[in-house]
Amino acid sequence: MNRIWSSIVGKLWLTILLLVSFVLFVFTVLMLEFLEDYHQEQAEITLRQTASTIASIVENYNLEQLTDEIIKEMITEDTSAFIVNKEKRVVSAFQTGMNSIEIQNNILESATFNKIYKSNDPILESMILPSQTEENKMQTYVVLSYPLKSNEEVHGAIFIYKNPSALHQTSQQTTKIVFLSAFIAFVLTTFFAFFLSSRITWPLRKMREHAFELAKGKFDETLPTVQNDEIGQLAVAFNQMGRQLKHHLEVINQEKEQLSSILTSMTDSVITFNRDRTILLSNPPAEKLMQKWFVVNKNENNSPIPQEIFGMLEHVLDFEDKLEEDIAINGSHYRITISPLKNSENSIRGAIAVIRDMTEQIRLEKLRSDFIANVSHELRTPIAMLQGYSEALLDDVVTNEEDRNEMTRIIYDESQRMSRLVNDLLDLARMENGHTTLYKEPVQAVTMIERITQKFTQVAKEKRVQLKFQSELSNTVEIDVDEDRIEQVLTNLIDNAIRHTPQEGSVAVSVEHELSYVKVQVADTGEGIPQEDLPFVFERFYKADKARTRSKSGTGLGLSIAKNIIEAHKGHIRVSSVVGKGTTFTFYLPI
Repeated sequence: MNRIWSSIVGKLWLTILLLVSFVLFVFTVLMLEFLEDYHQEQAEITLRQTASTIASIVENYNLEQLTDEIIKEMITEDTSAFIVNKEKRVVSAFQTGMNSIEIQNNILESATFNKIYKSNDPILESMILPSQTEENKMQTYVVLSYPLKSNEEVHGAIFIYKNPSALHQTSQQTTKIVFLSAFIAFVLTTFFAFFLSSRITWPLRKMREHAFELAKGKFDETLPTVQNDEIGQLAVAFNQMGRQLKHHLEVINQEKEQLSSILTSMTDSVITFNRDRTILLSNPPAEKLMQKWFVVNKNENNSPIPQEIFGMLEHVLDFEDKLEEDIAINGSHYRITISPLKNSENSIRGAIAVIRDMTEQIRLEKLRSDFIANVSHELRTPIAMLQGYSEALLDDVVTNEEDRNEMTRIIYDESQRMSRLVNDLLDLARMENGHTTLYKEPVQAVTMIERITQKFTQVAKEKRVQLKFQSELSNTVEIDVDEDRIEQVLTNLIDNAIRHTPQEGSVAVSVEHELSYVKVQVADTGEGIPQEDLPFVFERFYKADKARTRSKSGTGLGLSIAKNIIEAHKGHIRVSSVVGKGTTFTFYLPI
């Protein structure tokens, strides 16, 4: 059944049926309206003629019995009448059917007909009165009142009305004819529609099946072309279309594979937008980038694209102009190029965005510039001192042997400082390039760390700093490490802690077991490190106290070297600090 309604036969059949039904409906409405008006007009004419004749008889003849007989002969079966004197009393009644008294009372109580006793002209009025054929039913009647005169004076009136059943019967007959015509039209329409199915819809069904096969990618099948009319020509066009589709689809697939390979191999993120700002296409780097943005901004909005990029997209789509900007999003730096995409009609259909993550490049560039600046700064002072004191010696500015020895010692110390800086730089470069050689051997963790800590006891006493060591780890626990390198890490951490802890402060070295690691902490009660500087503690040439004296400063490479040594041992190091309360360095070494 559903197949019939969705087919051309069903639609053609339904269309013709609706058209015929509409025509019949309009015809019925107009015909009923015409018949109603016609019968209304004829009823009024008949009532007027009958009332006029009855009035003449009543006025000219005084024989009541003879007058009633004549009036009865004049009134038809569907017409009723009654005569009223000027006291509004019914003198004669010529009524048929039911509810005669109720009809009389309703007519006599009408305010419109009260004027008939003082008027010389008939009064015609439509009234809703009880039915003459059914109980408890009201019908619309046409009532005519005609004045009765005697010696030119009105002494009564005749009221005459017609039963509307005739009009209803005519409407019913007309409706029956319309329904009969509709049934005949339904039969003829059905026969005509299904007759056309064998001539038109059968070839069209074949073409539909062939179109579905084309949609499935079966381009080799063809339609038979046995007819020479429009349907046969349509079949030929279908066959040509299948061949062209096969050719174009092969070309499109080749271009698609080529484009997909290019997009997949690109390191830059590529996103294609539609005109309505929705995403049409993105390559794998773009999908990873959008996932990152969505995770960061999931509490702000549900869009995977930041508002900064949407602002650029709006500009490109509105002004049809290419836009290239460097913007920072969530601490990362991107170079974004958005270009409009146009269709064959040279109108904007979307835009393509190429996003390059410049964060690492900018960070490396900053590190390079900072490295050059820091190295220059660190070398400038010893070189200036070497140059100045050596010139003083060459110019014999020094007059005694004691001053000469002091200058020589300063030159030696500064040369040693430059040597340490160069060696640290070389060590750090080798570590960062993965060329660090570790000579690992099993050592007892507690014994090694306690030994290194005790080396700083005298230094701590001189600084009036309390140095403590505590361990919750068994003395028998061994770790496989390069002892010299770990000593270099601890030496740097403990020395920094003592140097940056004021007098009467304390430095605590603790060892404990955590999961599968040995946890070592170096905590001091010194000046602390500001929170904004903590992410940069392990970078080269970092110095938390920008105003400290040279006597307290090192090369600024110790923590960076320490981090590389710990990571080379498959461990990790972190720092926590509160300004004014102290700093805690924690590193983990696998057991």
